[in-house]
Amino acid sequence: MTTRIPLEDSWSDVIRKARRGLGLSEADLARQCGLQVEPILSLERGSLDPESLAKIALPLKLQPARLLAMSRGEYHPGVLQLPVSGVGGVDMFTSPWNDFEVHSYLAWDARTSVAVAFDTGSDASELLQFLKKNGLKLELILLTHGHGDHVFELDRMVEATGAKAWIGNREHLDGTENFAAGKEFTLGSLRIETRSTWGHASGGISYVIYGLERTVAIVGDALFAGSMGGPMISYEACLATNRKEIFTLPPDTLLCPGHGPLTTVALEAAHNPFFP
Repeated sequence: MTTRIPLEDSWSDVIRKARRGLGLSEADLARQCGLQVEPILSLERGSLDPESLAKIALPLKLQPARLLAMSRGEYHPGVLQLPVSGVGGVDMFTSPWNDFEVHSYLAWDARTSVAVAFDTGSDASELLQFLKKNGLKLELILLTHGHGDHVFELDRMVEATGAKAWIGNREHLDGTENFAAGKEFTLGSLRIETRSTWGHASGGISYVIYGLERTVAIVGDALFAGSMGGPMISYEACLATNRKEIFTLPPDTLLCPGHGPLTTVALEAAHNPFFP
């Protein structure tokens, strides 16, 4: 991978997610930090005032220095490489969804030529072509969660490959089997650990892949570089499950989110404003 992918969220997205996640109105936040409502609205529209931004960070339980660094464009994880070797590898496939882009991933074991897909994106054509070009057989489709942008091509992929699709048992989706977090999948020499990272979605699952040159975690929308997925179900769960299931992984674990650039546990531990 040589392309620098922009961050999924801006600093203003971060403060909006935090305020809404905490159930605060703009007026509530204004009272807590001693500002008028208008400066807060201005920040959320993307107009930077560093002094006001610093004042709202603590009531929002965000790390002020990290938030300010994001606002100055000082944080990006850079261009990180997915592992590919004689043992096997991982590749990323990006497709459009409304006004943004969504990633799906493919991991394979080189010795047995079997593969597993993580999510489907909005167009699986490139992924399916990759399988054919490289002589790989897709055996599993593992879904991070059931939101439309992540499962749109599920029927097509199952029909084209005969692969079995799985989703965490807190969600139900036609054409899939359910499993409880903690289940392990094996694919040739690869071992795939499943961890519950719900909060953005009711059944969010992150998949940790062992057996490649580097440990890789497919995290869906649980965590982004510099941010995390919107708390559609539970803000408290978003924070708690990320801390428990992602930030406890080895620091050099490569994190593969559903949107935005690749990152690592160490980078997010040092720079993500949500996790001071």
